[in-house]
Parts: sequence; C-alpha cells; structure tokens
Amino acid sequence: MTPNPKPDTDFPWWLVILLITGAVMFYEVASSAVYAAALNTLLKGVTITIVVAVIAYLGACLIGLGLAMMGLSRFVVLRQIARLYIEVMRGIPIIVLLLYVAFVLAPALVAVVNWLLEPLGLDPWRTRDFPLIARAVIALMLAYSAFLAEIFRAGLQAVDKGQIEAAEALGLNGWLRFRHIVFPQAFRLILPPLGNDFVAMVKDSSLVSVLGVSDIAQLAKVTAAGNFRYFETYNVAALLYLTMTIGLSLILRQLESRLREKTTR
Repeated sequence: MTPNPKPDTDFPWWLVILLITGAVMFYEVASSAVYAAALNTLLKGVTITIVVAVIAYLGACLIGLGLAMMGLSRFVVLRQIARLYIEVMRGIPIIVLLLYVAFVLAPALVAVVNWLLEPLGLDPWRTRDFPLIARAVIALMLAYSAFLAEIFRAGLQAVDKGQIEAAEALGLNGWLRFRHIVFPQAFRLILPPLGNDFVAMVKDSSLVSVLGVSDIAQLAKVTAAGNFRYFETYNVAALLYLTMTIGLSLILRQLESRLREKTTR
C-alpha cells in the first residue's frame, strides 16, 4: 500500500485558486472605475495597518518573553504575577480591551501624568493629546503578549535540560546560557506559532477601526457609507488583507523550511 504524501509535498492547488481569484479581482479593479476609486482610498490605510501590526507585535513579543521568563522563575511571586496577567488578558475579548484602554486606561494615565507634572509647574496633558492610534497599539500589545508568553514558555521548556546543565558545567552564567544555548534552540521551535500570531495580528488590527483609526477597515466603512457600493468596497478590503496575510504566510513557510534544512544538516 502506497503511503499518503506528506502535506508539505502536496501541490498547492489552494494557492493556484487564490492566484486566479486574485487575478480576476485585480482585473476588475483595473477595468472598473468604482473598484479603482475604492482601491485608491483603501490603499491609504495600508500603511496604518502595517505600522499598528508591527509595533504592537514587537511590543507584545518583548512583554511576552518577559512574562515567560517570570513564569519560569524560581520565585513564586513572579510566577503568580505572570499567571495572573496571562489569564486576565486571555479572558478579555480584544475589542473590549481596545475600548477599555482607549476610554478608561488612557484617561487614567493622563491623570497620573498631570499629577506628576503639577509640582513642576508644567502645562497639564489633555486626554485628547493621547493619540487614538497609540491607544490601539497598547491594547493590541497587551492582548497578544499573553498569548505570546505561552508560546515562549513552551519553547523555553522544550530545550533539553542536559544542554543547560552542560552549559552550567562550562561556567556560563544565566544570561550567556539563555543567549547562546536556550533561546536559539527555542526560537526554531516557536517560529511557526510566532509567525501565525503575527498574521493574526495583521487581521486583528482591523479592530482598531472601532476607535476611528484610519486603517483599511475604517476607510472601507467610511467609503461604503458614502458611495453605498458595499460589495465593491469590501471586496477590495478583503483583497488587500488577503494579499498581506497570504504573502506573510508564504514568507514564513520559506523561512521555516530553511531553518529546518539547517537543523537537519
């Protein structure tokens, strides 16, 4: 009996179908004034979408890595703080967290800053001076850091303890062990889920439209409300998101394959 081929060796018919569909869509955009107008408008939001996703993801990675190391600490207080944060953030819907950060946490931070500035005689900071895009980035950062913390924790725990003990025997301190032994091996394991979460971040960045941030989703909503061409406008929005997410997925697959080849050599 012939074994079934591995999924990675299957011909990517799904990609062919998407390319054909995308080509048809791009033809419609090029030949239709309505599609072209929608595309020209929504392209202005691509930069905002990318900036929000990249900054929020990098911040979430730093916080998540810190939380993972706290969760693996020998101090019970640090472990409990990390677990409390992770469970709370994972239990709150991202859109609720966006609204909470934007309209509860941001004014509270402004009040704290003004309290600190008052003795210095400086002008008070107004809540409207806190940009909505910054509030959105903070909310996404806080939300995703909890999920990334679990990914980092699993990757760090997967490293063979024998190699860590060997590094200790060679006299490497904790930082050198982490830098040269633990993290390089853990990174190969956590790259696929990290990549998947970045793609998810690009999609979830559309939630910032509820704050009025001019990303793709917000511009699509405003454009469709103005010209009543919902079908064409949201087709273009979907096409832009698909182009970004599928492009990122293909890049990540290539990176994973190269890392896998280096590991097997």
